[in-house]
Amino acid sequence: MRIETSFLFDLDGTLVDSVYQHVLAWKDALDQEGIELSVWRIHRKVGMSGGLFTNQLLRETGGEISPDRIARLRARHAEAYNRHGHTVRPLPGARELLQWLTDHGIKWAIATSGRMETAALNLAALGVDPHQRVIVTRDQVQYAKPDPDLFLAAADRLQVPIETCVVVGDSIWDMLAAVRCRALGVGLLSGGYGDAELRQSGAVRVYDDPADMLSHIDEVGGRR
Repeated sequence: MRIETSFLFDLDGTLVDSVYQHVLAWKDALDQEGIELSVWRIHRKVGMSGGLFTNQLLRETGGEISPDRIARLRARHAEAYNRHGHTVRPLPGARELLQWLTDHGIKWAIATSGRMETAALNLAALGVDPHQRVIVTRDQVQYAKPDPDLFLAAADRLQVPIETCVVVGDSIWDMLAAVRCRALGVGLLSGGYGDAELRQSGAVRVYDDPADMLSHIDEVGGRR
C-alpha cells in the first residue's frame, strides 16, 4: 500500500520573506515599552509562539511579565508589522511549489504561529486565499510552536495522518514541533537559521528555499 505524503508549511521565512519585518516590528514594540534588546536576540526567537516569545524576552531583560504587558506588546507588534507588511514578498519558488503540489493532487496546508491579523498580509502576498485553503493560525489552537498543535490541527483538517506529513519550516521551533508530532521535518535556510541548527533540531533534509526544495521534491515524498 502506497503512503500518500502531505505537506504542512510554516509561513514566515518559509513561504514569504517576512522574518526581518517581524524582527523590526518586535523591535518597535519593545522600544515603545522601554525594553532594550539587540535585534539579533529578537531574530533567534522568531517562529515560536508570541506568548513564549514575549515571556522569554521579558525574562532575559528582567522586565515585568504580566498579562497586560504581554497583550500590549503583541498589539504593538501587530500594528508595527502592518506598517512594514507592504514590503513582504513570496520567497523564490514558493508559489511554484504550492502550485506544483496542487497540480499533482498532493495535499498541503499552512500552519503559522502568527495570528490572522499579521498572517493575512503574508497570505495576500503569496496569493493564497484563506477561504479556499487549509490555513491554521495561532488564533485557532491552544499552543503554538514549539508545541505541535498547529501541525496536528492542519493534518486533521486535511484529514490525513500526521505520521504521513512532511513539515516544512525555516526555524528550529518548526523542527522541534515536527519531532513532537511524529512528522518528518524539512528545513529551509531562507529564515536565517543554519543547516546544522535545523538538522540538530530534527530536520531530515535542508534546502536553501522553496525553489531548491521543488527541484528536489522527489527526495521528500513528492512524485513528478
